[in-house]
Amino acid sequence: MTFSLYSFLLAGALLCYTLGMLAGFVQIYRTSPKTSTAENWLITCGFILHLAAFGWRFWESRAFPVTNLHESLSCFSLFLAGVYLWISRTAKVSILGSFINPLTTIVMVWSLLIIQPVQPHPPSLQSFWLPVHVIFSFAGNALLAMTCGLGIMYLIQEHLIKTKRIGRLFKRLPSLNQLDQLSYTCLSVGFPFLTLGIITGSIWASLAWGSYWSWDPKETWSLITWFLYAALLHGRLNSGWRGKKAAILSIIGFVAIMFTFLGVNLLLSGLHAYTAR
Repeated sequence: MTFSLYSFLLAGALLCYTLGMLAGFVQIYRTSPKTSTAENWLITCGFILHLAAFGWRFWESRAFPVTNLHESLSCFSLFLAGVYLWISRTAKVSILGSFINPLTTIVMVWSLLIIQPVQPHPPSLQSFWLPVHVIFSFAGNALLAMTCGLGIMYLIQEHLIKTKRIGRLFKRLPSLNQLDQLSYTCLSVGFPFLTLGIITGSIWASLAWGSYWSWDPKETWSLITWFLYAALLHGRLNSGWRGKKAAILSIIGFVAIMFTFLGVNLLLSGLHAYTAR
């Protein structure tokens, strides 16, 4: 990795994310206001450094820096950190970071391992719709990542209750009702962002390639993912899907998101393959 201000800022962000993740692990075994405060401050510092790196990259490239796998991973990590900070301040679920910040850190590590210098952007990426599409898509993905983390927490807490293991972890986790309600809130906000991401992507595709929808592998998997979350939201609103069923579907939905985001680019060919380079 070539040393530069950009890589220095990213490395600083990664250090803060890693320390924040470790503080989150401590939260599982020994909850205290000081540990929770330290975790949030570390993630906040990492987010600020990361945002500064994003801005620097923007200035260097003179374009929205989400045009290759390194930049895409970095941007996703930035959104994960930002959404986590927002939810942690509004929902007051201190242990949430123990389940979300590891993903932020892993994605950031991957991004740094494949860091690339600024390169000229092809004409299809020099569009107003690129940042609009990316912001909606990553905001939706980050919010739905929260539903996955909350779903995992729900399944763990339910298992502890059924097996009557009323120990340290049980006391750290929120109630099943609180987890279910917060998951629904993240779903109800994240799904519209996901929808807008697909719509703006279609508009951009029409301008860049002359067609709103070409059944490219990424477009196809985006639609599959959208239907999964649409079914989950419909089930919650009209069929009483709550608790374990909703938690499992939230996890499955996020697996589909990650395959759409990474698996399609790395394993399949198509019009969106340039983001994997």
